[in-house]
Amino acid sequence: MPYLVRYNSPAAPALRLVCFPHAGGGASFFRGWSRHLDPSVEVLAVQYPGRESRFTEPLVPTMAPLADGVSKELLAEPPVRTALFGHSMGAMVAYETLLRLEAEGATHVARLCASGRALDAPPVGASEITDSELIASVKALGGPNAQVWDDPDLCEILLPIIRNDYRLIDDYQRVPDAPLLRAEVLALSGDADPRITPDRAALWATATKGPFSSEVFEGAHFYLTAHAERVSRLAVSGL
Repeated sequence: MPYLVRYNSPAAPALRLVCFPHAGGGASFFRGWSRHLDPSVEVLAVQYPGRESRFTEPLVPTMAPLADGVSKELLAEPPVRTALFGHSMGAMVAYETLLRLEAEGATHVARLCASGRALDAPPVGASEITDSELIASVKALGGPNAQVWDDPDLCEILLPIIRNDYRLIDDYQRVPDAPLLRAEVLALSGDADPRITPDRAALWATATKGPFSSEVFEGAHFYLTAHAERVSRLAVSGL
């Protein structure tokens, strides 16, 4: 099945917003974002294998094939001025996807929005922690539907997904001499997020030769659930 889920279909889109979910998340996290934007903005979300509509597919355990798959599908789309928005793990998948797009000569992706993730984030240690420790770590971040972790049956389904994603991001190594992006980078974070401070968010400036800016919102790691309208509009503002 395709990586891209289309949440609206403008006849002639003026802009495109492509959203990359967090670890354990699915495309539906961004289902409502199109209603906050002008109808001419096409909103796509990435569906990682092994969840939601792709539940029967094998999970992808490493970054490279994930970014390869998404970039291949985006290159097949008509070139429309585009912003990539990735939250938490999704910020790194979006970054790696953009590296591939730019390497292929794509010039229409104008902005990377890196949300809730530091460029130099330390590993979680997913391979060493127990299931109960992993669940406690996820619940501590809050987020949508955190109560599902109190249901043993849902935990059994979701644990392999979240452990896969945590391992993926733990094992991921950004190439030290990766080319600088041409696109603008916007770093977004919550003021009470224990995983990213404004200083660490500012390190995203070192990943691009284009413009850099940052925005801090009230809230913790999943600040964007309360600020979806403002965040989605900011992601495409001025493109």
